[in-house]
Amino acid sequence: MTMEIGLTYGILAIAIVLFVTEKLRTDLVAVLIMLLLPWAGIITVNEAFSGFASNAVISVMAVMIIGYGIEKSGVMKSISKGIINIAGHNEKKILVFITSTVGLVSAFMQNIGAAALFLPAIRRISKRTGINASKLIMPMGFAAILGGTLTMVASGPLIVLNDLIGQADLERFNLFSVTPIGAALLFAGILCFYLFGNALLPNPKQEDKRNHQSFLRETFSLPDNVYEVSVLKASTLSGKSIEEIDFWNKYNLHILALNETGSTVYAPWRKTRFQAGQILAILGLEESVHNFAQDFNLHVKDDVDVFIDIKNEEYAGFAEIIVPPKSEYKGKSLCDIAFRKNLNIEPITFINREGERVDFFQEPLEPGQELIVFGRWEDIKKIKGSRDLVVVTDIIPKEVESNVDKSKQAVFSLIFSLVLVLIGVRLSLSFFTGAFLMVLLGVIPKDEFYQAIDWKTVFLLAGLIPLGIAFDKSGAARLTAGQILLVIDQWSTIPVLFIIGLLATLFSLFMSNVAATVLLVPLVIIMGDNLNIDPRALALLVAICASNSFILPTHQVNAFLMNAGGYKNADFFKAGGVMSILFLVVAVFMIYFIYI
Repeated sequence: MTMEIGLTYGILAIAIVLFVTEKLRTDLVAVLIMLLLPWAGIITVNEAFSGFASNAVISVMAVMIIGYGIEKSGVMKSISKGIINIAGHNEKKILVFITSTVGLVSAFMQNIGAAALFLPAIRRISKRTGINASKLIMPMGFAAILGGTLTMVASGPLIVLNDLIGQADLERFNLFSVTPIGAALLFAGILCFYLFGNALLPNPKQEDKRNHQSFLRETFSLPDNVYEVSVLKASTLSGKSIEEIDFWNKYNLHILALNETGSTVYAPWRKTRFQAGQILAILGLEESVHNFAQDFNLHVKDDVDVFIDIKNEEYAGFAEIIVPPKSEYKGKSLCDIAFRKNLNIEPITFINREGERVDFFQEPLEPGQELIVFGRWEDIKKIKGSRDLVVVTDIIPKEVESNVDKSKQAVFSLIFSLVLVLIGVRLSLSFFTGAFLMVLLGVIPKDEFYQAIDWKTVFLLAGLIPLGIAFDKSGAARLTAGQILLVIDQWSTIPVLFIIGLLATLFSLFMSNVAATVLLVPLVIIMGDNLNIDPRALALLVAICASNSFILPTHQVNAFLMNAGGYKNADFFKAGGVMSILFLVVAVFMIYFIYI
């Protein structure tokens, strides 16, 4: 034990305490560690700041930019729609579909790339289904890490493993040698979240703006169910106009939108006539919708498909509107001003100055009267620039505009970067080339290049990398591993496997998983010879368990997704702790039954 080793252990203890107590933000804890190590004389100043030039950090920055471009291009809109079509709005089905897909993709590309690819899709799915994104993002990230154990080229530790055992004159593993173990790990992870996801994953409160939607619905007893109804050829509705049906008085229903031959009209005018083949988005009670459909021989779809955006509260919603004193609409009815035709907004409820609901179609508008309307935020926002109506409700910001015309360029940039990775180009260079290609091809405007990067994540990763350097340089890592392996030298096989797997897991939390593999594999090969345990099996266990990085947001995938999911360290301790134990148990017994 030297002074440097003691100081390294001390700084590690400080980091763990701060991570657990959350007295300091995670990225600032990393910065503190980065500063303490050179001041303590354990590493040089250059080594302390070397994390900003590391392959991992540059790769993460690049995939953030690529992910931003993919989302902006509109590619993920089609993917998320396809997932919803297959899995519906069922949270567990969506979770299984996403995690299994990401896991399989991670078998042939770096897990950080797979996570970045699917993050925009998850955000869209969350918005359209109402499922909290935090329920999907962490399982997706964990599945990306688990998928890295499916092939020998899917993660850094498995890639370097063959070189390490080759140096020891041992037989190398083929591409799919690890696949049975990786498949068991991925299946166990998916099953864990499927059965216990509600207990393990956080469920933060919805944003205030969404709470305001709930407030409006509760205060004014507004319906919140939207149904898609098809007008059939035999429907008696054909040829009739909206006002002739008396939707509002007889059925208490509202037509939010009408789609015909692929073209959509929002809040169709009262004189609009129905035709066979049209699809209607109707707001109201289920019983009323089915009564209306039965009366006119219409088909009520099981799910909302064409008008899925209407159910997204960042796209459309309820709003309070008040008539100001000097409004030009004063004394005129909604019919007089052709409210729907001119504003593309559906009036839902009309409250007079006495707080009573009235027939708002023929009632003259008076200053102080209030309307509750439903529409797209882009249409409601236009009213804000008018002096004739005052919008009380805050406009929910619209998501990043999709540049559909650039979807091909975005996909080409992503595929180009992946091809570079597959032919052996460094991950950082490959992804950053793809990211910059998106700028050159116009997918990402040059002014948005830097805003695509989450700098908190960058500092988190860059600040923790020097801790791994200090662990290696001071001798703390070798001392720790040596002492543990010395203790278990006479143990039976299963306990030895558990200790080796646990050791690789712990090392990967505080240093790169590749560095942990390089450090431990030579030691366990020697140990395997002494204990008459297949050294290849022990080496493979180390490389697999070096990916068992779930309990702290130190793995690049976890760091990348931490802010996106709104997670805290405690969330990783809880879900990641269970996943780490499950991973260790499955890995140990799969190695035991297959190789020993």
